[in-house]
Formats: sequence, structure tokens, C-alpha cells
Amino acid sequence: MPTVVRATIKPNSKKGPLVETLEDGTLQLYVRAPAQEGKANKAAIALLATHLGVPKSSITLTAGATSRFKRFEIDD
Repeated sequence: MPTVVRATIKPNSKKGPLVETLEDGTLQLYVRAPAQEGKANKAAIALLATHLGVPKSSITLTAGATSRFKRFEIDD
């Protein structure tokens, strides 16, 4: 059964790449990629994969492709 992760993304961040956990359990993803043509989403998947120690292919963006609030599914 896949695990669902909620995340907020901050594109064009000078602070990133960085992952922070907020009080409600949501992950805050800081990526350097711009929010155009899916670049920030790809960077967020790569950052999340590194953070969780899973391959990028096991992570799917299920909601929020054009929003800064996103939901990812991680296949075990």
C-alpha cells in the first residue's frame, strides 16, 4: 500500500535543496528549480527521493501539479 506525503514546495529558493518538517507533519521542500514546465516538480521528486532514501521511480505526484501544495505517493 503506498504511503501518502503532503508537501509544500518553495521554487527558486536560495535556501535549497532542503527538506523541513512542519508542525502538522507536512514537508516543506525548498528547491532551486523554477516553477515552470514542471522543473520544480521534478526537482521536488528528486529531493524527496533522496530525503526518504527511495528511488525516484517509486514517487508519484498525485495532486497539486500546478499548486504549491502537493501530494505524493511513495510505493514501498
